[in-house]
Amino acid sequence: MNRYPLWKYLLLLGVLAVACIFALPNLYAPDPAIQITPQSSAAELNPAVLTRAGEALEAAGITYFGTELSRDSGLLRLREREQQLAAKRIIQQALGFDYVVALNLAPTTPEWLAALGAEPMKLGLDLSGGVHFLLEVDTTDIIGVYLETKASQLRAALREAGSDVRYRAVRVEGTAIEAVFDSAERRDRAAEIAGGEEFRELLLERQATGDRYLLRLSASPSLIDEREDYAVTQNLTTLRNRVNELGVSEPVVQRQGRNRIVVQLPGVQDTAAAKRIIGKTANLEFRLEANEDSRARQVFEFRNPEGEASAWLEREVVITGDRVVNASAGYDENGQPQVNITLDGEGGRAMSRATRDNIRRRLGVLFIETRQRTEERIGEDGQVEKVPVSYQEKGIISLATIQSALGVQFRITGLQSPGEASELALLLRAGALAAPMKFVEERTVGPSLGEANIAAGITSIQIGLACVVVFMLFYYRVFGIFANLALAANVVILVALMSMIGGTLTLPGIAGMVLTMGMAVDANVLIFSRIREELRYGQTVQGAINSGYDRAYTSIVDSNVTTLLVAGILYLIGTGPVQGFAVTLSLGILTSMFTAILGTRALTNLVFGGRTLNRLWI
Repeated sequence: MNRYPLWKYLLLLGVLAVACIFALPNLYAPDPAIQITPQSSAAELNPAVLTRAGEALEAAGITYFGTELSRDSGLLRLREREQQLAAKRIIQQALGFDYVVALNLAPTTPEWLAALGAEPMKLGLDLSGGVHFLLEVDTTDIIGVYLETKASQLRAALREAGSDVRYRAVRVEGTAIEAVFDSAERRDRAAEIAGGEEFRELLLERQATGDRYLLRLSASPSLIDEREDYAVTQNLTTLRNRVNELGVSEPVVQRQGRNRIVVQLPGVQDTAAAKRIIGKTANLEFRLEANEDSRARQVFEFRNPEGEASAWLEREVVITGDRVVNASAGYDENGQPQVNITLDGEGGRAMSRATRDNIRRRLGVLFIETRQRTEERIGEDGQVEKVPVSYQEKGIISLATIQSALGVQFRITGLQSPGEASELALLLRAGALAAPMKFVEERTVGPSLGEANIAAGITSIQIGLACVVVFMLFYYRVFGIFANLALAANVVILVALMSMIGGTLTLPGIAGMVLTMGMAVDANVLIFSRIREELRYGQTVQGAINSGYDRAYTSIVDSNVTTLLVAGILYLIGTGPVQGFAVTLSLGILTSMFTAILGTRALTNLVFGGRTLNRLWI
């Protein structure tokens, strides 16, 4: 009686060994570092860039002790975390804004652990900090972009109406659209069309100067405020989608003031990639290739020229990337990177109308990206300083002949690398930014609750663990040793699980770990108390041990399942720290049931199983 087969002991030892391996990286503190990444995902980083960055640090008296270089990023490890911000500013000035310079924490996990996939547990902003971005939405061109779209719709509506409303020009002037006609009758007929549902947000007025009859559609101040507010709200939604695509645990993305957005990413390691994805304003425009006699046309260069260096495209846009509902990266039949795109209903209809009437013409895909460059200006003190200046870079990534009418699904080729295809798909899938943004502030966030509270959280675990260990030893003697060993195994397995799933540990999560310790020994208390009762009822020692584990099992499962349900509800309806507490508590319940029931039973069977005992000290 009370014997385990060998395979059960081996299973327990195997689980504990794996847990020790995956919990071990948490003992290695990361090094403060600066990460350098090219603005373009298709560009490569060369050793000369790291050399320039290192020389700039040495000139400023900041020491670094190691560099790492990969195809798309470089890393310089620093000796002191307090020097990170200063080092970032120095490197950014030395390299300019063709590179993303970001704060990072370089892991120090031994290679043999990293080869096994073992990584340290992520810590929340309230424990070890993370990265904090403050972004400002540039709303200066919002109403202009909106009016350009409405102007294109007005041109299309007037063309469909026929020669009765033939116009001289339709253009955007300031905060209004002006349509010019050569007679009052045509202007008044156009006014009926412009009074439709599509243009109801604009103020309509008629004007006449000489032989020019104007129809003016103006944007009211309330509409301008509404569009600017929409742009900030849309950017907020898009940022949340992009952060979710990055897989960050418990992020904070919230509006601050009229046109600023705060982004906090706890536990992020690759902050350069996060910064590039979050701040990038990438969009697509689909335009038909312009005919030679077309007056409304623009010339653009190819981003990856093969043969043609540039091409003329019509000014009128068929659709933009805003109509994309899904995008995924892949490869075409020649093994070249491509992006598979799915449009919404309106986008699909617009694409179908534009392509079915233009078979054999070429359709261009224009990639638009807002970037930064460095310019030298003379400051107020008369000194020359480098300042970042935003600019738009437009280039053709594809110009293909239309073979048949396109619908809601098609593909884009002509991309430079799989990395660029993957990034473009992510940006389109997460949504295009309604307006450009710039980084106003970037910093690493220290513990928001202070070092004293963090130390108090760690101390609470130590005190709680010590109290439980002493109580179990004093009250249950040898069985108390079993419970304490199982408790130590429980903590190791819990930390390993948090590391394996990429969970983020917050201060409420520590509270969940402390609660887990109490619940872990609570199961043992039920078992050991049941064994005492069985001994008082006259059961033999072996019978009492067997009955104690078997009869307490139902009570343990019932109590833990109900707690697990509560933890699940907390996770579903809670946010941020509450979810962190729920995750830690849920995992702790599962690990405590494993160690408290199987772990202590294995130790009990190993020590007392199969022996003839007349008395049991418990």
